[in-house]
Amino acid sequence: MDRNTIIAFILIGGILVLWLFLNSPEPTKQTGKGNDTTIVIQDTTALKKKEKETPPPEKIKQEEKQQEEIKDLGEFTNLVTEEGNIVTVETDKAIYELSTKGANFHKVFLKEFKNWYSSGKNGNGFYYDHSVQLINYGAGDSYDISFVTTDGKAINTKEFNFQTSARNNNKITGKDSLVIRFTIEPSEGQQIVKTFKFYGNKYLIDNTIEFEGMQNLVSNSTYDVVWENGIRFVEKNTVNEANYSNTSIFYGDEKVTIDAPSGGESEEKDFNGRVDWVAVRNKYFAVIMIPGDPSGMEGAYVEGHRIAMKNQGIQEIYNTRLTAMLNSTAKDVKTYRLYMGPVEYERLKEVGYKLDNLVDFGSFFGLKFVVRPIAEYILLPLFNFIHRFIPNYGFVIIVFSLIIKIVVYPLTKSSYQSMKKMQLLQPKIQEIKEKHKEDQQKMNKETMKLYQTYGINPAGGCLPLVLQMPIFVALWGLFQSAIELRQQPFILWIKDLSQPDVVYDLGFKLPLFGIQYVSGLALLMGITTFAQQKMSVKDPKQKALVYFMPVMLTVLFMSFPSGLNLYYFMFNVLSIAQQYYINHKQGSVELVPVDPSKKKKGFMSRMMEAAEQQAKQQQKKKR
Repeated sequence: MDRNTIIAFILIGGILVLWLFLNSPEPTKQTGKGNDTTIVIQDTTALKKKEKETPPPEKIKQEEKQQEEIKDLGEFTNLVTEEGNIVTVETDKAIYELSTKGANFHKVFLKEFKNWYSSGKNGNGFYYDHSVQLINYGAGDSYDISFVTTDGKAINTKEFNFQTSARNNNKITGKDSLVIRFTIEPSEGQQIVKTFKFYGNKYLIDNTIEFEGMQNLVSNSTYDVVWENGIRFVEKNTVNEANYSNTSIFYGDEKVTIDAPSGGESEEKDFNGRVDWVAVRNKYFAVIMIPGDPSGMEGAYVEGHRIAMKNQGIQEIYNTRLTAMLNSTAKDVKTYRLYMGPVEYERLKEVGYKLDNLVDFGSFFGLKFVVRPIAEYILLPLFNFIHRFIPNYGFVIIVFSLIIKIVVYPLTKSSYQSMKKMQLLQPKIQEIKEKHKEDQQKMNKETMKLYQTYGINPAGGCLPLVLQMPIFVALWGLFQSAIELRQQPFILWIKDLSQPDVVYDLGFKLPLFGIQYVSGLALLMGITTFAQQKMSVKDPKQKALVYFMPVMLTVLFMSFPSGLNLYYFMFNVLSIAQQYYINHKQGSVELVPVDPSKKKKGFMSRMMEAAEQQAKQQQKKKR
């Protein structure tokens, strides 16, 4: 290979390494003595004990401040309560605990999804012991109403005792639905009503908020629908979960994402005008607030901050508000829909409202418009189609990698053959360099003429790799965040395809990368990458690249999901087999001169000719 081709390969490799490094889990600054990057709960007893611990100092101060303000809330003072009753609604999908204090959500259990620290269900059929629970109830319940009164009182309904006629325990299934109504009356002729309609077979909840006789009491005729305290982190590795946690708002027909910054600072943003929906998510689950009439919204506010926890864990908290306008009539009724469930593409697509935009398939240097369609309309449907016939997702990934390899076979074949021709051409290129080493322009001209003689594109080995990059990036995003792989086992030591397959604990962290655990599949991927490099790279000048790339990729892949590593390992194995087949079964590649009259000039040759013409014109001007 000539120097330009070598530089091109190094640049492509450098881009890949840089991109992988930028997308690797962010190391967290050490805040304690522990070395673990996760928050580990040993058993459910310890968890319940932890839940009953004393609230943090900030919350105690906040509660004390609120108690002081309770003394003067005008008409609302008599509504304040310290405790509330729990109303439980169980559906096929979830178990909702609503509190009469605030008429909000105290806990939400998703019955189809297990937490990482326990299993099984208790005797009465409720999944409290093992289901994912989304509400940060230790910091306060969620989904409230706030506004400012005309005499300057800041009101938040989370402190008020709502009245309801609903039973404490309710259960619906299938297409059945259940309506629960909560009411407060600040004074005679005034009401605030929150109504929830639950469905037996959906994650959706219909909500109605009514203000009656309040038009002269609410300042600026606006109120906020508030979701505070974000949602719980529910995965073992909180650092990895934080990388995918954020709040999003669909505004101006596009999704705008706010991600909490590191360093303890907050990220805040206001939006004015129509808002289609606001979402708070962790890696695999989300809570989404959807206005029934987006044009009736005055705007929204989102805020996020990151908290360092014990054992170098991380938690991100997001607060959101939807601002609605009260009409001038005696009774104002607005509808909302709540989605509390998995970030699953097909399910969100079915709900509508363009919620599928919440699924992030990644991007390649900002080229989201290229990567997303590949993942959304090709890779994900293919992945789900294979799973219809193969229940184990590990074997689905193996078949999937085989299909992708077949699809990109023409590109990789062209790349291998082009690189082989360049290797055979190296002696002739070296002769030209020795012969014209004093005349760089002549050297380049003769080199290009040599390429034209044998019909070789010097970028032929690199271009096919570049064309494959959008596919690889789309696959990256798919396997990194696909909820389908969550807690799905494969074989042997691989118990969860959404988590690294740990085979050994180093007992310390590697500097810069923050890696402490050794992944078996990452090692296998690194070994196959090395074997592939040895087969394809023959230039002694690139010997360092043969060793550098596999080592770097192995280290970076240590913390990635085992499903992703399984795919790249299988892809490497298939690439090695393909290269062996091309080199040994399809005959040797020969340098054969081509008829220049039958071959169109390539881009490189046209560029060289243009440069030569320009040089001649400059020489004429000098004369």
